[in-house]
Amino acid sequence: MRKKTIMNVLFVCTGNSARSIMAEALLNAMGAGRFKAYSAGSHPRGRIHPAALETLARNRIDTMGLRSKDWTEFTRRGAPRMDFVITLCDAAAGEPCPAFPGRFVRAHWGLPDPAAVEGSEQAEQRAFLDALSILRRRIQRFTGLPFGSVDPMALEAQLAEIGES
Repeated sequence: MRKKTIMNVLFVCTGNSARSIMAEALLNAMGAGRFKAYSAGSHPRGRIHPAALETLARNRIDTMGLRSKDWTEFTRRGAPRMDFVITLCDAAAGEPCPAFPGRFVRAHWGLPDPAAVEGSEQAEQRAFLDALSILRRRIQRFTGLPFGSVDPMALEAQLAEIGES
């Protein structure tokens, strides 16, 4: 009998306070035990944006254990080996990634920062809900990929396509 493999996914943004946090929570909720999601930032804010937590909670997505963290946490001895590293903001995508252990597929899923929206509380709520909706669609496509039957280059192309949708 074959051992069940859980794939590790790291979502990266600059501040690790909104988009990457929401992606981590979503994939852990939607991954059906096949994925373990993490998130980190190149320059983490050290706190999660309250609207990100509110949006996740309103959509019944577990927020337990979420925290803002530096991406170097995943380069240390004993850190989980990533199968995928997905950047969600253009700033983080343009920065050189640290040397994460192991081999992984890298992709960029650019997404406007809902935390940067200025204006009314309703405008902020809409921005966070829009970001969550986009992430949900992308993660749904991601979890449906034929991981066992596709070579890494083809998988990288499929991940890039998801990020462009």
